[in-house]
Amino acid sequence: MKRRQFVLSLSALALAAGCTDPRSHSQAVYLLVDTSGTYAEEVGKAQLLVNYLLGTLQPGDSIAVARVRSRSFSEKDIIAKATFDARPSQANAQKRVLKDQVEAFTGSARGSVYTDITGGLIQGALFLKETGAGKKTILIFSDMQEELDRATQRDFPIDLKDIRVVAVNVVKLKTDNIDPRRYMGRLEDWQKRVEAAGAREWRVINDLEHLDALLRS
Repeated sequence: MKRRQFVLSLSALALAAGCTDPRSHSQAVYLLVDTSGTYAEEVGKAQLLVNYLLGTLQPGDSIAVARVRSRSFSEKDIIAKATFDARPSQANAQKRVLKDQVEAFTGSARGSVYTDITGGLIQGALFLKETGAGKKTILIFSDMQEELDRATQRDFPIDLKDIRVVAVNVVKLKTDNIDPRRYMGRLEDWQKRVEAAGAREWRVINDLEHLDALLRS
C-alpha cells in the first residue's frame, strides 16, 4: 500500500512539472495606435514600430494592433492579432499577414473626433491576460491627450496588474510648445493613473533603440 502511495505521489509530481504552461515564458504585446485629431498624421510611422516588433517577437509570442478612436473599448478596434506558431515557416507566414493588415490600416486610417485611450487600455489588458504570457506590454502610440465625448464614461479605476505600459512617440502639441508644463503634467497624470491600476511599470520612450532594451528585459 505504501509503495502504491509513493508511486502515485511521484506521478503527481511529474504531472505537475509537465503541466507548466509554456506560455508563461512567452511575451505578449498590445499596440494601441492613436487615430484622433492631428495625431492621425503620425499613424504611418506606426508601421515602423510594427515591423520592429515582428522582427523581435519569437514563436509562442503574441501581438495585437488596435486603434484608438472616439470609443476604443471594443474587439472591433483590433486591426490585427496573432500568436506565432512554433514552426518558423508558419510564424513567418503569420507575420506577413499581420504586416499586410497593418499596412492596409495605416494607409486608409481616418482621424476620429475624440481619443479614448482608457478604453483601449482596458481592452488591451483583457487581450493580454487571455494570452497567459509571462511578459505583458501595452504600447501606446499617441500624444497621450485623451478627449472624450460627454456620453463616454471612463472616470473609474482600471486593472493593469502585471502589465508594462509604454507610451511611444509622444509628440508635443502646439499648446505644449507654449507651456512645456502641459506636456510634463500630462505624462505625470498618466503615470499616476497607470501605477494606481497596478501596472508593473510605466515608461515613455521616443527612441526605438531604447524600446529594444526594454522588451528584452
